[in-house]
Amino acid sequence: MSEKDQEIASLKAQIARLEAERNALAAKKNELEEALASLQAQNAWLRRKVFGSSMSEKHLPLDPNVLEPTLFDTPLPEAEQKKLDEEVRQMEEQNAKAIEVKAHKREVRNPVLAGNLPVKENHIYPDGVQDNPDYVEIGTEVTDKVAVIPGQLFIDRTVRHKFVLKSKLQIEDPDRQAFLIAPLPDSVIPKGMAADSLLADIFIGKFVYHLPFYRQIQKYKEMGAVFSDATIGDWFAAVCTKLRPLYDALRKEVLQSKYIQVDESTIPVIKEEKPRKAAKEYMWAVRDALGGAVYFHYDHGSRSGETCRKLIGGYVGTMQTDGYEVYEAYENAPGKRLIGCWAHARRKFVEALDEDKKHASEALVYIGKLYKIEDEMREAELDADVIRERRQKEAYPIIQDFERWLDAVSTGMSSKSLIGQAVSYAYVLLPRLSRYVLDGRYQIDNNGIENAIRPLALGRKNYLFAGNHAAAVRAAIAYSTVNH
Repeated sequence: MSEKDQEIASLKAQIARLEAERNALAAKKNELEEALASLQAQNAWLRRKVFGSSMSEKHLPLDPNVLEPTLFDTPLPEAEQKKLDEEVRQMEEQNAKAIEVKAHKREVRNPVLAGNLPVKENHIYPDGVQDNPDYVEIGTEVTDKVAVIPGQLFIDRTVRHKFVLKSKLQIEDPDRQAFLIAPLPDSVIPKGMAADSLLADIFIGKFVYHLPFYRQIQKYKEMGAVFSDATIGDWFAAVCTKLRPLYDALRKEVLQSKYIQVDESTIPVIKEEKPRKAAKEYMWAVRDALGGAVYFHYDHGSRSGETCRKLIGGYVGTMQTDGYEVYEAYENAPGKRLIGCWAHARRKFVEALDEDKKHASEALVYIGKLYKIEDEMREAELDADVIRERRQKEAYPIIQDFERWLDAVSTGMSSKSLIGQAVSYAYVLLPRLSRYVLDGRYQIDNNGIENAIRPLALGRKNYLFAGNHAAAVRAAIAYSTVNH
């Protein structure tokens, strides 16, 4: 073989080797592309798990009447980020001016002391006998009840005058009623020693002024009357029994509203089994957001989806709730519209301020803009149609900007961090949070129901717990009544 033939053979071998290497590199390239696609798919799945559900993969529509969340993978424009930084700075300056609180001097009142209880008599006569010469008074029947006026106990004595028909007239007309006495006036406990005013004072004392029974017993002792804890407990149970029809009617009234707010709060209840310790149970509250009436519900302390279903499963209308997962069952449910609470979303970013001041402050700027619009409209006393129009024109674009911000900052954020949890909460619930723009009667948050259940929190700090499940049910009746 000539030298030229050898060179050609060498070049052919080199070409074959390079072709093989090219094929190997192409195969490797395909393998890497497949691996990249797999990793991207896994990353997308993980982001959906952390920052949203499968329903969250659509853009927030330009028309706010069709509300779904969106995913973006682009950072905020530099100009928008600079504007946001300036707004954060202004917000912090305003907050610094608002935190100065002056102390107020409070005077301590002396306890009310009283000696022997005075007596106030009410004389009751049978109808038509005082000026009737046919009857002769033969005596009285006396009924004493402990009653109360502000700062004073007294005996509310009912003296029922008894009359007998004259003997001569009895003989002449044997069928005529011989004895007459007026009936006792209606009372919550007809044969009890507690007048209705005392029962009302005990009831209001505990569920309006949050005074436990033992403190009220001490108060009445200082005023001149001694009652046992068991006695007051029985009186309270009797009052709740009388209120039960009103309580049941209230539930129907609240659930007939076209717009309600729902929330739950804890109530310590002593367990019936041993050891008898206080367990953290839950009481539900449903508020007519249009009329203001509030219905409290206790179901053996349960916070389950089943209890929620029994409470509001048959409701038709708009429900405003926080992000508790049991409400997810009613997303897109027939006859229901679920809207969220911006106060809960804002609260989570406030909690994250110490951990990640930059991102938490930026989120609060967006949410603050929404509340500023609400404050302005409330001060202007606008009607519902004007409020809806302004929300869709001004507030909804802010929500869309907030959504882009959420996606821009979510990349690489730990789901276990406070800021990650805040971003995740807002991200997942954004469609629900946005729906308040659909109706001018809707509230931006659930603060109405939170204010309504505040007495329950105050009560926990004062009377500490309910003695059993039955006592917790009576508490639900009481709170429903005093909030109505």
